[in-house]
Amino acid sequence: MSKGQVGAEQRLVTPGMVVGPSSGKRAGSGMIAEKIEFIATRVGWLHEQNNVVSVSPINSAYMPRSGDLIVGFVAEVRNNLWFFDVNGPFQALLPMSLAPWKVEFGSTRKHLGIGDAALARIQEVDEPHNMVLTMKGVGLRRLNEGAVLSIPVNLIDTLRGDNNSMVSRIRDVTDCRIIVGDNGRVWVHGSSDDMRVARELIQTLNQEGHKNTFESAVKALENERGEH
Repeated sequence: MSKGQVGAEQRLVTPGMVVGPSSGKRAGSGMIAEKIEFIATRVGWLHEQNNVVSVSPINSAYMPRSGDLIVGFVAEVRNNLWFFDVNGPFQALLPMSLAPWKVEFGSTRKHLGIGDAALARIQEVDEPHNMVLTMKGVGLRRLNEGAVLSIPVNLIDTLRGDNNSMVSRIRDVTDCRIIVGDNGRVWVHGSSDDMRVARELIQTLNQEGHKNTFESAVKALENERGEH
């Protein structure tokens, strides 16, 4: 088996790989402690935080939870509700009673049509993973402007950063409004040039989020725009 060291620098590990000594640390997801060493149990990026060693999968599926903030697209419209594609295992439904407008039966299409994007929260997820959305809440709305980008779910925390520090830096340097959904969709709104820059940064994250390239790209842009 290949050996490695546990550390802050993330690297790719595979099942059965010995990644380092377990002394003084705890095993997180994707990791087991065998005697005095940690052994990976899945393919992914090695990660250590607060003395917990874990493996973040390369591609994670979005598993919805109550309270999640999501960016969804209308997939189907009925007389009294909408079905949304939320990048999850099943579509979510938004009853007209939980829409932010007063909706009369049969007039749902006047407010949201197929393909429209919206910012909503998951109000309820039952055991078979049926999801109910709500758009009653501060900031929840139809997204009439801007662009919706996608990132792997396992890179959401990287984009947000500690206490949303990274996404705040990107907002400042691109002068864009940015909302990161828990379902791996990101809404970006600004001038066409600023949105192009934000898209390029997020594309860098998509391609090389496990490396320092993303942090370097943000820092380089901060230095470039700080000079003007």
